[in-house]
Amino acid sequence: MASLDFEFEKRKFRKFYDQNLSLIEETKNSYIGAIERLIEQSDVGEVTKIEGRIKDKEECIKKFQRKYQAKLEADEQPYRIKDYLSDLIGIRVICLYEDQISVVSDVLKNHFRIIDVTDKIAAVESTEDLFGYKGLHMDLVPVRERGSFSKSREFPFEVQIRSLIQDAWSVLDHKIKYKKSIPNNLKRRINVLSALFELADREFKEIRNATMELLQQATADPVSESFSDGNDASSGGLLVTHGKSINAFNFLRVAGHFFKDFVFEDYKVDNFVQDILKQNSDFKRADLHKCLVENLKIIKDYRAQFLLQNPENTFSPYTAIRHCLYCYDRATFGGILSRGAKERFEEWLKDV
Repeated sequence: MASLDFEFEKRKFRKFYDQNLSLIEETKNSYIGAIERLIEQSDVGEVTKIEGRIKDKEECIKKFQRKYQAKLEADEQPYRIKDYLSDLIGIRVICLYEDQISVVSDVLKNHFRIIDVTDKIAAVESTEDLFGYKGLHMDLVPVRERGSFSKSREFPFEVQIRSLIQDAWSVLDHKIKYKKSIPNNLKRRINVLSALFELADREFKEIRNATMELLQQATADPVSESFSDGNDASSGGLLVTHGKSINAFNFLRVAGHFFKDFVFEDYKVDNFVQDILKQNSDFKRADLHKCLVENLKIIKDYRAQFLLQNPENTFSPYTAIRHCLYCYDRATFGGILSRGAKERFEEWLKDV
């Protein structure tokens, strides 16, 4: 039964908290798992972190006392503390970019019932002299028919959705003590710092968009002006485009054509292209295309024998391309293979 006796309700809440702590922990983990699955199945993009916490028992009581007690008692409305805690369970979703926040929010809205939404991004941006961290807070409860949440009906939860930059600012923001009493000259400095974080968030997003445009442009360009389906020199009529220096974007376009089932990871591609340019700073996309057309067939033969003799080893597309480059121009790409790999390959070539 609810009452207006705060001391009695505190005791009841502490007992409830202690008796249900393991269930609350289990529920928190089930929420995290559900959100991870929903994000994986959606078109959100990369999320750097999904983590959760259970609010401290005494912090729960302090929050209720600060936000609700006075009004409830003034209205003579009996209460139970646990009924007013939507953030007993808290989950944080950290996105790479600010424009992912609304996408994550939409995913959650479609699978949980909304109690409340607090848009701290809009609150900060609409007030000139306010500084603080940005993010979207959503108070949610599970829709049980959409998932296995039968044990969690008493546990609403809060989700904080932030960009990576917003999360970094929130950590610093919480370290600024006595914010309401800070002199105006210090407030201006904090606002400048906050603006720099906001600018960084915007610039990261713009750089991502520009990078995606470059990749799409490289993908849209033909691998060659006349490209037949074969992977060897007998394909005939292979007239490649000229003038475009090799970079990570057009490397993916060319290499992806020859190794269709291989996933080239971004950072590995970037490093590999730099390895090529160290050997020949003027190497063109057309050169790479010509190199693979002329040499990939013999490298595939070598790879098959190498793996037969060394089943514990690997021979990735990167390794195949290194061997193709070596065959293409030994003088220029003599350093693209390690000494041992070069010696093994030269020995095999003698018998071909």
